[in-house]
Amino acid sequence: MENVNSYLIVSAILFSIGTIGVLTRKNAIVIFMCVELMLNAVNLTFVALSRHLGNLDGQIFVFFVMTVAAAEAAVGLALMIAFYNNKESIDVEDVNIMKW
Repeated sequence: MENVNSYLIVSAILFSIGTIGVLTRKNAIVIFMCVELMLNAVNLTFVALSRHLGNLDGQIFVFFVMTVAAAEAAVGLALMIAFYNNKESIDVEDVNIMKW
């Protein structure tokens, strides 16, 4: 039987890298990639624990998370293209659409 601890450690490292990237970066595409990295880290945890426990609940949940992530990627990239066409930049500080 495999050791689930190694998968959980890798998942925690990936999630930490994603969190640090979201908190420190200013480029919207890099932030978007870090959010995707965080989602994939959670998916790795779900799959590892699902296999360790011997049921398919975690893997089915991963399927739904990946479906929502694909839709989020499409909408997020469309928003970034719209912001770039509007402001000629995708830096988070330059996007002040809520201001008058």
